[in-house]
Amino acid sequence: MTTTQDIDVIVLGAGPAGENVADRVARAGLSVAIVEAERAGGECSYWACMPSKALLRPVEVRAAAGRMPGVGTALLDTDAVLARRDDFTEHFDDSSQADWIGSTGALLVRGRGRLAGDRRVEVDHADGTTTALAATRAVVVATGSAPTLPPVDGIEDVGAWTNREATSAPRVPGSMIVLGGGAVGCELATAWQRLGSSVTLVQHGERLLPTMEPSAGERVLASLRDDGADVRLGTSLRAVRRDGSTVHADLDDGTTVDADEFVVAAGRRPGTSGLGLDTVGLSDGDVLAVDDTTLVTAVEGGWLHAVGDCTDRAKLTHMGKYQARACADVIVARSKGETDGLDRPYAKTTTTAERTAVTQVVFTDPQVASVGLTEAAARDAGLPVDVVSYDIGSTAGGALQADGYSGLATIVVDRERRVIVGATLVGQDVTDMLHAATVMVVGEVTLERLWHAVPSFPTMSEVWLRLLETYGL
Repeated sequence: MTTTQDIDVIVLGAGPAGENVADRVARAGLSVAIVEAERAGGECSYWACMPSKALLRPVEVRAAAGRMPGVGTALLDTDAVLARRDDFTEHFDDSSQADWIGSTGALLVRGRGRLAGDRRVEVDHADGTTTALAATRAVVVATGSAPTLPPVDGIEDVGAWTNREATSAPRVPGSMIVLGGGAVGCELATAWQRLGSSVTLVQHGERLLPTMEPSAGERVLASLRDDGADVRLGTSLRAVRRDGSTVHADLDDGTTVDADEFVVAAGRRPGTSGLGLDTVGLSDGDVLAVDDTTLVTAVEGGWLHAVGDCTDRAKLTHMGKYQARACADVIVARSKGETDGLDRPYAKTTTTAERTAVTQVVFTDPQVASVGLTEAAARDAGLPVDVVSYDIGSTAGGALQADGYSGLATIVVDRERRVIVGATLVGQDVTDMLHAATVMVVGEVTLERLWHAVPSFPTMSEVWLRLLETYGL
């Protein structure tokens, strides 16, 4: 007979979102178990955010040096780049993250967890044993997402790389095909092309980064092509096959592309397969729809929460951590009988930024940083908007940042409320300017008030003044 252990909060998944829930709940004095089938730290730490940026930063620095007279263009030591990446992933040893989880007071349970009914979780361990847990307060699903393979003939048999293989490769492939022109595909193409691979990027749509402002995709496209990448827009993959060490990709334009490796960056699915969702009235593999307090809306009783990529909210690490903080605060408040006002706008227990101020950075060269609505999304929402753009290189700060600086700042203005509802920055070193735009959007700061936010000279932040002037202030 399996003994069931009672615990206040059970978290399924020890990625960034799950870790944040567990830490915050434990610090509030509740008992918490966090269940993980793979490595503590999750996808972001080992196969996504951290290793991909470790690959991208050196090639970005080298390119930036080439735009600065007197600095020169240092030779790129690819072995050193890969070694530094491996240091950031701790060589796939998660002991430091496991130790950190333990230091919070949370219990790390290693094994594959699944729901087993109302407030119940079963964990299957590698040795064949099972642990049964019962949550007295809440269960939180934070199982992330997994890459999908599109329905293309032969794709299951060619040894396709996903983000996991593409960020952990021990060597630079001579050539590769990247399928998908979203953020992941563009970042991987940038990194590996500049590290010495010959990259062909195949994008079904007519532009790269299709959910962002068109100017972003256009500038990233130009950069990739300048680097020597072969970018095929408006092109679909019909079939793929491997002949020994070579992958052959048949495209719908009648051509065939050959490469050493084939990378799929064409979407992800929620990590909810095999999670026991059927035991709580849901279907295996479902996207978990949640309300602003992170409760799963289709499950009654107010006990099942979900955060991160497995939900119907923004699928970005920082947004998952934001959801996690709200989730933990909701659970703690309800444990104390504090239920009033948890879902009020801008409470710490709500995720209202999901609708108005999602932030995203694409670490290509140029970098792309955005917050809030694009022009198209704003118009689709029925907002009366004006759009203003300004060349960042025309500011003194931009000109000093790099010779021939090429960058563009765009704001989307609600003309009735006279507030910025979206901003996109494209260019070298723009990522750290994003938070200023985020504060503008979240704070709904009027243009007249922003006029008195004086940018320092000579910095690239001067572009905020130039945008206001261009708008007519």
